[in-house]
Amino acid sequence: MEKFLDVYQSLNSNNLDRLQDIYTQNIRFVDPAHEIFGLEGLTRYFAKLYENIDPAQFRFVHHLGSGSEGYVQWEMAFSHPRLGNGGIIRVPGASYLQFDGSGKACFHRDYFDLGAMLYEQIAFLGRIVTYVKKRLGS
Repeated sequence: MEKFLDVYQSLNSNNLDRLQDIYTQNIRFVDPAHEIFGLEGLTRYFAKLYENIDPAQFRFVHHLGSGSEGYVQWEMAFSHPRLGNGGIIRVPGASYLQFDGSGKACFHRDYFDLGAMLYEQIAFLGRIVTYVKKRLGS
């Protein structure tokens, strides 16, 4: 778990080879927008992601490991020129991990609010999503 957290805290477009230190070749990665199978696909995903954003910064709030499983509560901060007027966007989330016998993650599932990360950051859509959320809360 510690190695996993260390890699994510320093991950950027110049060191994506470090993903092989924490993931198996047959990693299954799932988040609210993607399901990716294999280290090669995951590396391509991160390379594409880092083309468009300043490197994401992760602040780990809490983590817990037990045997071959682990949970991480985190906050990601990033900026994108076409989202949120180019300012810093902060999104809380959590990850569930399963590790194989070598200590590498073979399954990684992220939980976060895709609306807060993406839809609310687009001018027109953001107003609609915010309106709908307010209506749901009343």
